[in-house]
Parts: sequence; C-alpha cells; structure tokens
Amino acid sequence: MRQLDRALLWLVAPPAIVLTALPAHATQYLSTEQAQRALFADANRFEPVSIAVREDQRNELKKISGTRTPLPLDRIWRAMRDDQLLGHLIVDEVYGKHEFITYAAAIDANGAVIGIEILDYRETHGGEVREASWRKQFRGKRSSDALELDADIVNISGATMSCKHVTEGVRRLLALYDIALKGR
Repeated sequence: MRQLDRALLWLVAPPAIVLTALPAHATQYLSTEQAQRALFADANRFEPVSIAVREDQRNELKKISGTRTPLPLDRIWRAMRDDQLLGHLIVDEVYGKHEFITYAAAIDANGAVIGIEILDYRETHGGEVREASWRKQFRGKRSSDALELDADIVNISGATMSCKHVTEGVRRLLALYDIALKGR
C-alpha cells in the first residue's frame, strides 16, 4: 500500500465507523392501552370494532383526506362507560419525513376529536408533535373543519413533515368515522 493510500484510509475509516455506529432514533411513548386510558379516562371497557369499507367508500376517503395511506380497520375500539358509548379510539400510522409515526385519535360519539396521543415516534427530528400544546389544536375538530397545516393547525418549525402528515391522518380518521363508524 502506498503512503498516500494509508493516510487516506486513516482519514476515511474513523468517520465511517462512527456513522455506522449511530443508533436509530425510536421512542415509544405509550402503548395502545395507555392511550385508551389517557384519552377516555371515564371508560370502563374498550370493545374492538370490526368494520368493512367498500371500494366506493375507500375512494371517498382518499378524496376527502387527500392521502392513500392504508386504513387502520383492525385498530379501532369503542370506548364504553357501562352501556354508554363515549366514542371511538383509532390507532393509526402516518409517515413523518422518513419513518412511521404511530398515533391514537379519540373521537367522541358526536364525531369531534377529543384528543390525540403520539404512541411511537421513529424520526430523528420533529418529535415536538408530541407536545401537548401542539396536539390540543385537534380538540373539537370535526370532518367539516379544514384541518390544514398553517390554516387551522399551526406548524412547528423543524417538524413540518410530521405536523403535515399527522394532520392529514386525523382528517382521514374523521372521514372514516363519518363514512363507516358513525352510529356504531
């Protein structure tokens, strides 16, 4: 090996070793059960809901929400207090910038958002979407609201993609509620 090649090897190898040793950033904040209790504190049981969405309903959901993300049809629960329906909890995933964000949305029996919780955040930046001050903007929102970033939902600098996609996800879940869950 020539002298110059050895010198270059010493310059390139240490950064390469450091870069491959960087940990992936993923944080689990809440389990589904913890989100159920946080968003529906008065519920004394959660019943899984099984729904089927027809192709025409899927197309309507895509049109309303502007997204093509798969629907979380197997992660929906009725929040009950004895025989009274308090609402529905839906666990969903959206892309942040590069990785999925798992969140839960609680929708009351009248179709308004009670709140959202971030369950798993896998991005290296933008975790501020978990802050209560940002998440509380969704309270009371309905499918008839715009639910648009920089319109009725304030963006967080440095977390734009996470903010945008969580907002789109909540809009999609409200549409899902109207189309397939209302009255169930």
